[in-house]
Amino acid sequence: MQKYTTLNKLKLNTYAKVIEINCSGSERRRFLDLGIIKGTKIRPIFKSPLGDPTAYEIRKTVIALREEDSEKIKVLET
Repeated sequence: MQKYTTLNKLKLNTYAKVIEINCSGSERRRFLDLGIIKGTKIRPIFKSPLGDPTAYEIRKTVIALREEDSEKIKVLET
């Protein structure tokens, strides 16, 4: 069974595929520039000591996203 969620709710080291980005304008452009596009695999690999931001592995690169940004990205756990 396929499980849809938002990126901020994924457990560490769980792979997911980007389904949708729920924002627009410069914020959406930033996600696209980082390589977060539909169909891309992404995996949370580390949370900061206070829980925000979280480091994600995407396309063999590590990026950090705040929770308020990662909750705008809908993913499908794989």
